[in-house]
Amino acid sequence: MSEKGEVDLTGAKLNTGVWLVKVPKYLSQQWAKATGRGEVGKLRICKKGNQGKAEVSFTLNEELTVIEGIEDKTVCAPREHPFTMQTVGGQALAVFTENSSGQSEERSDSGSSGSGAGAGPDKIALEGVVVQRAECRPAVSESYMKLKRLQIEESSKPVRLSQQLSKAVTSNYKPVANHAYNLEYERKKKEEGKRARVDKQQVLDMLFSAFEKHQYYNIKDLVDITKQPVSYLKEILRDIGVYNVKGTHKNTWELKPEYRHYQGEEKTDE
Repeated sequence: MSEKGEVDLTGAKLNTGVWLVKVPKYLSQQWAKATGRGEVGKLRICKKGNQGKAEVSFTLNEELTVIEGIEDKTVCAPREHPFTMQTVGGQALAVFTENSSGQSEERSDSGSSGSGAGAGPDKIALEGVVVQRAECRPAVSESYMKLKRLQIEESSKPVRLSQQLSKAVTSNYKPVANHAYNLEYERKKKEEGKRARVDKQQVLDMLFSAFEKHQYYNIKDLVDITKQPVSYLKEILRDIGVYNVKGTHKNTWELKPEYRHYQGEEKTDE
């Protein structure tokens, strides 16, 4: 119901009794397929004897029994549906209808595309009070058992299926045993071989020589220059260098002030 709707009790049908009936899902789907006047079947109410309870059953129209689309098969829905009658159980239940303001019920049912355009708040009207509850159940038959079996099989199907291909897919990316960047990495690793540690003084000479050319280096460039293991190289750099964690030269190394060859030149220029 609309949150802004107002309940119209004008001519409220308080004395009109209605039934609240629970129906199977497939039955409501078949009802939606009805054409013409929307006739879906016949309701039969009979009473055996003076003291007997009323027996109620619904018979579906034959043209609405065909159900398509279950596992690409066509099955027939059962026609006979006996009712299991239940009491309201002390509950106060009612049925309401909701129509757009300024529109007749016929226009609303015709599915006019202009509904809602310039219309006011929806109006809610009381149609009747629930006096009987019931459950519409299909009669057990061969057609019903076949329908349920197909429904269970359809619902148990996995959403995704693995499928073996008869030939390789050439329209998309082909699977490869190893990617190009992995092959390049392995090639460089074989060419360089295992990095062996050299004397610390020899590494210092290479580092000072490199810092004479540039003030800042990242660790990858220094590894390429010295050909030393990263952990060993960082151990030496901590003695003579400073690692920049922020600023323009973030993640680079530079010499400590006492080791910079350009410090004296800068002071002279000043």
